[in-house]
Amino acid sequence: MPRKKAVHHPIGAHVPVGGGLVKRGIPNALEFEVEALQVFIGSPRGWAPPRLDAAVAEAFRDECTAQGWPVYVHAAYLLNLASPVPETVERSVENLRVAMTSAARIGAAGVVVHAGSSIDGDRDAALRRLPSAFHAVLDDAPPVRLLVEPTAGGANSMASTLASAGEYLEAVGIPEVGLCLDTCHLHAAGERLSDRDGLEASLKALGKAVGSDRIGLIHFNDSKDACDSRRDRHEALGEGLLGDDGLKAVMASPALAGVPLIVETATQARDVAHAKRLLAEVQSERS
Repeated sequence: MPRKKAVHHPIGAHVPVGGGLVKRGIPNALEFEVEALQVFIGSPRGWAPPRLDAAVAEAFRDECTAQGWPVYVHAAYLLNLASPVPETVERSVENLRVAMTSAARIGAAGVVVHAGSSIDGDRDAALRRLPSAFHAVLDDAPPVRLLVEPTAGGANSMASTLASAGEYLEAVGIPEVGLCLDTCHLHAAGERLSDRDGLEASLKALGKAVGSDRIGLIHFNDSKDACDSRRDRHEALGEGLLGDDGLKAVMASPALAGVPLIVETATQARDVAHAKRLLAEVQSERS
């Protein structure tokens, strides 16, 4: 019997950088023993566009390159490119354009932005608004990949399940735009990740709809709440209701091979180590 193809994922964490990208971010990344990392470069809960000192950006980029760490930037939570309010879209575009420029300066591979909400429940109208908003962000932008993150399914969410994420990308209509999947969000939205055959079928359908290689990052989190709860509450890996079976199914998926996994929990070092153990188990199962 032929051996199954080996599976691997760089495993890392969202790294706190309060006190400085270099002064605190790098030591935290080393402490967590990451193979990839995600950071905020501005306030995640405000509208002020992120600002970045040139010398700090260069030093951070050089150290991450030396360590071999792929870097991702998470945009502010308030951004909503699907909003029916023109001022909100304008501010979101402005903030995200600055984030893309700053991400390029630190050598980031991608910028993650939430899929947003229709606000008024008219998802079809919101989908029609997406192309102009995304073109406003990406026209003349630096070569950093923009990754849309589906949410947990509440508050008129524009994308939460794999199927709705595919519809979102189809509406955007820009092949370079990718996805950042969050295991907690997918679980909360009703995706049964521990069903490996079902997960693979959904991922294949997504690839058929929008093309392969659209998934550029995975937020690797357990969930405090049940499947289809629509609640976004991360839990330490293996301690939640998604559990190791669901997490390992994501790791084992051929459709997700090689995609970096970023834990977004308060117990980063513990969960990076836990994810590495799960990956070793998946690799052993496939040998």
